[in-house]
Amino acid sequence: MADSPDTTADAPEGVKSQEPTSERDQDSLASEPISIAGLADSPSKTNKQKIDILLKATGNAPIMKTKKWAVDKDKRIGWIIEFIKKYLKLERSESLFLYVNQAFAPAPDQLVRNLYDCYGSDGKLVLHYCKSQAWG
Repeated sequence: MADSPDTTADAPEGVKSQEPTSERDQDSLASEPISIAGLADSPSKTNKQKIDILLKATGNAPIMKTKKWAVDKDKRIGWIIEFIKKYLKLERSESLFLYVNQAFAPAPDQLVRNLYDCYGSDGKLVLHYCKSQAWG
């Protein structure tokens, strides 16, 4: 498709997305989470090593076009914060706060897997992000 927009223009460097080849492909990709740790070889491998994360803007934070991401379960929260900063094109000096279920701010060295095991629901982990402190 020559007239289709570049889907990788909104994502930071190193993030890959697949361009759909037909309208049917576009519909099927819209419901799937986007992987921010690269594309996997098979769907079963993706389910075992990735965790769906739903990112919600809070307060004065800019809204992300893509809200649902598949993240490697061994990534740390600090890595996710840096990813969001790159995606939103925030200055390095700007603060970004991340909260689990509108309740508390996890430590930057906390593993996504541990948070998902304790606070995940409906197959995903909900994280709220904002540029100023909101909760906790």
